[in-house]
Amino acid sequence: MSDTVKVYPSKPEKVYFYATCLVDLFFPDAGLAGVQLLEREGIEVIFPQNQTCCGQPAYSSGYNDQAREVILPQLELFPEDYPIVVPSGSCSGMMRKHYPELFAGTPQQACAEAIASRTWELTDFLLQVCQIKLQDQGQPVKVAMHTSCSARREMGVAEVGPKLLGQLAQVELVEQARPAECCGFGGTFAVRHPEISAAMVQDKAQALVDAGAEQFVTTDCGCMMNIAGYAEKQGLPLKGQHIVSFLWERLQAKDQAQNGDAA
Repeated sequence: MSDTVKVYPSKPEKVYFYATCLVDLFFPDAGLAGVQLLEREGIEVIFPQNQTCCGQPAYSSGYNDQAREVILPQLELFPEDYPIVVPSGSCSGMMRKHYPELFAGTPQQACAEAIASRTWELTDFLLQVCQIKLQDQGQPVKVAMHTSCSARREMGVAEVGPKLLGQLAQVELVEQARPAECCGFGGTFAVRHPEISAAMVQDKAQALVDAGAEQFVTTDCGCMMNIAGYAEKQGLPLKGQHIVSFLWERLQAKDQAQNGDAA
């Protein structure tokens, strides 16, 4: 469950940036865009070099002891009392909601609880803490928004993406059927139940196409990889992008076009 009442911090001078495995390995542009958007707001971004996995794959598979082994080194990454910003509703949900219960009654309980209380999903942080203002420099486009299950239910940020996209004058946000429905990824769920996952992503991709979207954006790289991968394999006219990469490109599009004309 998401927080009943969110108490947002004042805009800080510094934040920690926890990139996630999928950003690190497959979508580094999303991590760079997230850092650039935070720096645009005058915030110094600290990237702990020893960060690895948040522990969610082991935890969601029922291996709590192994999850704790993965998480323990992560607890040492954030010694100062700065917010921890994560470009993923799934990983931020793991850190904010499940770290305290995993380490309850252990010597790390207080540290886990402190880290959980300082963890924020990136788009929520940009909108509510930074109060970011966006000026669209891109061409007209129709976009659908897919909010991951964890971002929606654990972090309570379902309305954040549409509000950010609503600041972009040339972006038309189209509404898909059943927007709260899962895409079928679910991390290890897609591996353990491939037939069910495939049926779910088929429904999700078709709903996005039927909505008239030229592309979709999402808060989670796992969902993006799942939906966009299916669409590409099936030849559907649908591309995916992490929302922060999309936002950063929309802010830079005019300058890029001018530089291209000059060349």
